[in-house]
Amino acid sequence: MAVKLRLKRMGKKKQPVYKVVAADARSPRDGRFIEAIGVYNPQTDPATVRINEERALYWLGVGAQPTDTVKNLLSKKGILLKNDLVKSGLPEEKIEARMLEWERLQEAKNASLRKTDEREKEAKTEVVTEEETGVETEETTEDKVEEQVEDGNKNTEAEGTASEEEEVKN
Repeated sequence: MAVKLRLKRMGKKKQPVYKVVAADARSPRDGRFIEAIGVYNPQTDPATVRINEERALYWLGVGAQPTDTVKNLLSKKGILLKNDLVKSGLPEEKIEARMLEWERLQEAKNASLRKTDEREKEAKTEVVTEEETGVETEETTEDKVEEQVEDGNKNTEAEGTASEEEEVKN
């Protein structure tokens, strides 16, 4: 029996929540499964991922194949890295040291991403301020055009009256 680690959809309509499950490859997406090993909620910001690391390592150890999405989730949690280190036969101390190093790198990466997001938000705020200035200028231009149109209408009315007087004289 081929076992896959995959997602089982749950939740309300348009509000998905997924269980990460070990299931027979032949069973349907939301059908029978062998064991639930975690939860993935993409609706939160950032997405919530809770996976039982011990059970995930067990299923990977006995040959379960993760789907692409589950592979990405396991990778983000560091479970695939730990599985590779265990398979390579490293002692427990070296595995723990490498995992701590990986966690530090992830924290640094996340911190730099947060800084980049803050810079982008500041840049958007500056652009909005510049656009607001442009909007004010456009409004004043529109006001001037309206005044010119009104003046033009008065002139046209005066010309129309004058032309009518000429016609009456003729």
